[in-house]
Amino acid sequence: MSLDRLFTEHPASVGETYFEHLRAASGFAALMVFGGIACFVHALFPFLCVRTGSQCIAQLHDRMVVNRMRARGVRPEQLPHAASAPLSRLR
Repeated sequence: MSLDRLFTEHPASVGETYFEHLRAASGFAALMVFGGIACFVHALFPFLCVRTGSQCIAQLHDRMVVNRMRARGVRPEQLPHAASAPLSRLR
């Protein structure tokens, strides 16, 4: 496998260039770190960050699953039931 292919095969499989994938994956990483820290703070102080971790998970799900399927032309009514309504609206 060529070095170029190592850096482009996966991003291309999700419809992104290397730099688009770098940006998207970095955004996911930052949100995951933020959510993880919020969960740890909540573990220590249960009255703080009560919804922050679950909101981060909902945002990540919406960005990764729902939005990617819509970008591929799948209409919301064609999505599996669990993915049809963004989690951020299921509070």
